[in-house]
Amino acid sequence: MMFTTKELALIEDEIRAEEITAKTMNWCAAHCNDDELRSLIEHMAESHQKNIIQISTYLNQAKLQ
Repeated sequence: MMFTTKELALIEDEIRAEEITAKTMNWCAAHCNDDELRSLIEHMAESHQKNIIQISTYLNQAKLQ
């Protein structure tokens, strides 16, 4: 599958947004004093990290086709 330049730019923007969100969540978790809340925030950060992997994997597979 071939992506247009615009589509690639949007995908790259989404990856960057996910990276920023994951980093922000990790920063928040590191500064959180409540164990339950910290755990929840860490889980959210992991979810964003997984999104990055999934998007990147999809993009790499699409490039190979």
